[in-house]
Amino acid sequence: MRKGKKKRIGLTIFLVLGIALCISIVVSNTLIVVTEYTIASAKLPASFSGFRIVQVSDLHSKDFGNYLIRQIQQQRPDIVVMTGDMVNSYDSDFQTFLTFAEQVSDQYETYYIVGNHEQILKESKREELLHRLTAMGITVLDNTSVELSRDGDVIDLYGMWFNLRYYKDVTAEYTQDIMFTEKTMVQILGSANPSHFTLLLTHNPLYFSAYAAWGADLTLAGHIHGGMIRIPFVGGLFSPEKDIFPKYSGGLYALGQRQMVVNRGLGNGGLGFRIANCPDLSVITLIRS
Repeated sequence: MRKGKKKRIGLTIFLVLGIALCISIVVSNTLIVVTEYTIASAKLPASFSGFRIVQVSDLHSKDFGNYLIRQIQQQRPDIVVMTGDMVNSYDSDFQTFLTFAEQVSDQYETYYIVGNHEQILKESKREELLHRLTAMGITVLDNTSVELSRDGDVIDLYGMWFNLRYYKDVTAEYTQDIMFTEKTMVQILGSANPSHFTLLLTHNPLYFSAYAAWGADLTLAGHIHGGMIRIPFVGGLFSPEKDIFPKYSGGLYALGQRQMVVNRGLGNGGLGFRIANCPDLSVITLIRS
């Protein structure tokens, strides 16, 4: 084979790979993927078997127009939960998220917790955001709980945030070398009722072992953005903590009978990109085992 022909073949391969990468990046940042989970528990009341939860997380004020709300409608959820970082800490206004939140709350019982980006907001801006969500009828779980009722049965729904010093971002001034424990959870939330199925919403999945030990039968979390870049058969590459190969980058995890779903997020966060990691909408169906 002549040298010129080899060069042309090499250039063609390079161009094809470059185009494929560009298409992959576009798809990875625009196409919403619905990830379904079935969670079975003997503690779940029979009337809640088939109960469907849509989890949205880490929107970061990304505007999907009506595309996102249509995807939620197709899942026919009983409730919608938002697990934090729905806005950015640097946003001048929250209109993109508020428009979406109003569309959701008009149709579904909706619950919301703050993430680290909401925590970083100035107090006045955070209070304004939470006030507007509450006025829409969204239940803001501020280290509080509610009982979800169905045909006389109940399950407990908790929403928890914790101080930013427990985050492990090595570049953040607020991070401290301390661990979040079951004991700290009891101080924040009180004790879980062991006879009730307990659902916990929290933004950061890092302390799954503490959530499980406290008594959360199912934890729904986000924060890691799926690792930004997904590597087949390996998982997420990066975490917002500037760590590589985070333990809980996205998907379903278990410790004994306790389980956790980590949503891969919808927006891009500070790094501004996703590769092989489409925006994620989690759909969780509870069944009585």
